[in-house]
Amino acid sequence: MKLSKLLFLPIIALLAVSCVSVRVTTDYDTKVDFSKYKTFAFYKKGIDKAPISDLDKKRIMRAIEAELIAKGMKKSSSPDVLVSLFTKSRERINVNDNRFGGFWYPWYYGPSPMRVSQHTEGTLFIDLLDAGKKELVWQGIGTGALSVSNVERKEARIKEFVKEIMAKYPPGSQNK
Repeated sequence: MKLSKLLFLPIIALLAVSCVSVRVTTDYDTKVDFSKYKTFAFYKKGIDKAPISDLDKKRIMRAIEAELIAKGMKKSSSPDVLVSLFTKSRERINVNDNRFGGFWYPWYYGPSPMRVSQHTEGTLFIDLLDAGKKELVWQGIGTGALSVSNVERKEARIKEFVKEIMAKYPPGSQNK
């Protein structure tokens, strides 16, 4: 009975780690009063530099707009903050050794205990700039595996990235 519990622990640990889908970090100007920002607009000059398709830019912008509106902000032609974005991606190769702790499982009869997988990891940067000063005041960065198998999955993944990043705006909001 105890042996089966010990063998089950690595599987639980693997599942727990795989549930972390978007890793988010933020940085911001601690001297800024974020409560004064009530309106926003997209910063076309910055967004045009993002190395992704116009369709993906539109998807990201729609997701950001929905999140900011849900936070009580309004889109405006004379905004308090400008929203910009940038993306980057890289190929990741994962090598998994199926010999937990260096031991072979007796029921495993496969040709190799090693499994190699490859996926694209994407990073989305969302920048908020003070519109008057044109200075960066908040940046959210989300990193995770990309799903590009079909349009619906891609759109859902973009919404997930944006939601996870914007959950950290304004600073301190995730603690409320």
